[in-house]
Amino acid sequence: MPTDIEIAQAASLQKILPLASRRLDIQEDSLSPFGHYKAKLSLEEVQRLSGRKDGHLILVTAISPTPPGEGKTTTTVGLGDGLNHIGKQTMICLREPSLGPCFGMKGGAAGGGHAQVVPMEDINLHFTGDFHAIGLAHNLLAALIDNHIHHGNALRLDVRRITWRRVIDMNDRALRDITVALGGPGNGYPRQDGFDIVVASEVMAIVCLSTSLADLKRRLGNIVVGYTATKQPVTARELKADGAMAALLKDALAPNLVQTLEGNLAFVHGGPFANIAHGCNSLIATQTALKLADYVVTEAGFGADLGAEKFIDIKCRKGGLKPACAVLVATVRALKYHGGADAKKPGSDGPQALADGLANLRRHVENIQRHYGLPVIVSINRFDSDLIEEMAMIERCCTELDVPCVLATHWADGGAGAADLARAVVRACERSAALSGSSASSAPAAALYADAEPLADKIRAVATKIYRAGDVVFTPKALAQLQEWQAGGYGHFPVCIAKTQYSFSADPTLRGAPVGHTLHVRELRLNAGAEFVVAICGDIMTMPGLPKVPSAERIDVDDAGRISGLF
Repeated sequence: MPTDIEIAQAASLQKILPLASRRLDIQEDSLSPFGHYKAKLSLEEVQRLSGRKDGHLILVTAISPTPPGEGKTTTTVGLGDGLNHIGKQTMICLREPSLGPCFGMKGGAAGGGHAQVVPMEDINLHFTGDFHAIGLAHNLLAALIDNHIHHGNALRLDVRRITWRRVIDMNDRALRDITVALGGPGNGYPRQDGFDIVVASEVMAIVCLSTSLADLKRRLGNIVVGYTATKQPVTARELKADGAMAALLKDALAPNLVQTLEGNLAFVHGGPFANIAHGCNSLIATQTALKLADYVVTEAGFGADLGAEKFIDIKCRKGGLKPACAVLVATVRALKYHGGADAKKPGSDGPQALADGLANLRRHVENIQRHYGLPVIVSINRFDSDLIEEMAMIERCCTELDVPCVLATHWADGGAGAADLARAVVRACERSAALSGSSASSAPAAALYADAEPLADKIRAVATKIYRAGDVVFTPKALAQLQEWQAGGYGHFPVCIAKTQYSFSADPTLRGAPVGHTLHVRELRLNAGAEFVVAICGDIMTMPGLPKVPSAERIDVDDAGRISGLF
């Protein structure tokens, strides 16, 4: 059986400029090509399109992920192809993959099988340079901070209270906590510092939530880099860093256009992690796609407790978006895992494991319906090893929940394998449009909490309503941060929970649908430019490490430049 990268390399791609001009009715002059098969859509064209009517927005999310993965990106691409297959003008919106996971444990992130966005190698590696620009802009600010201190520190930054860390787009645990400026007076003032991965950078979040260059520059200027000895915030604007940062990010703000294996168009733009950031592709790409297509399929990272929650409570809140429906991706293998199946214990993956694991599916369906008021369609990403009886068990569960359940074979069959899922989505969108009186309601999706609620109450709302936690415990440091930011005028911000993706709790070993657990919040970070507060829970790291056998060990390139082992 060919690998994902072999399938992608065997495909015949169409040149992106004439394809986009033909399919989207936009002028080739509005696109800046990066080779033949990828391009950026100009911000001028984005602005010109802003007056058009929006299409239907479909959110693809998933049950709590398992180490092998559930195929959420594959389903997003397959559904987009499926909608085009049944004659619906559709665009796809995805995040850009991070290099860290590509060379670490997760591998590539451009879909799989016959449901991929291409050119796959480019998308998974350097692509159009967006991540490099974001990393450079972030680290420029870090350099300007230390330079300002070295040359007299007119803003009176307290070196003990600098909160702006450095970033690199690679999993490197050795950089989590470091000391900088060693070697004498010429190198500045020594202080404790550290690195996060680029996808956890506030600059990444800012790029993904900005709607224009002016908005980008405003947000960059609002970044709080640290505090004075009297705890007064110091911003990037005060350091006069916002203009240069915006100049580095000018091109990165423009959305990237690529195609699927079936020649359907997709924006792949922005890439914040969902377990440590807000986990959605850029707002500017999603809003633009809604002007160009009747249906837009987008995904939110990891399970619905992380990705869908942040998509609605942060991205939809900021951008006024409202999905017409949600597609919840699951696999038999993943449901068995949540029911206690253990690869090291033969026989543990029987019918009882599936029956028990369905609790995870139920929880996600209930959360999406109850708290966000969205119609849910369960999509089973089918494997050849799945049994008819297992499919029937899942279908019975969905019947009890009164939600459609669709078997999809897009990995093997492309858009045709997702045609039934596409038809179910169209029916859901049409019902939503009939209820709202238009294809897209002007009101954003229902949020879990109000802007006016205190930050601590917002964190508790997510923990108790979505995670079903019994309690939330803040460290003294976290409590002091909450009180300080609430008093400082940041209390209206939404919250972004950073926790493990493998469980509703902050403990990755608690599978299924745990209740009554305690969410431990150890630290908070103020993202004043992105306009949300990050709550770091449990043992989650904002700089991942590589596994014992990283994916990098199997990646190679031959003498002709052909890459292998990427996915």
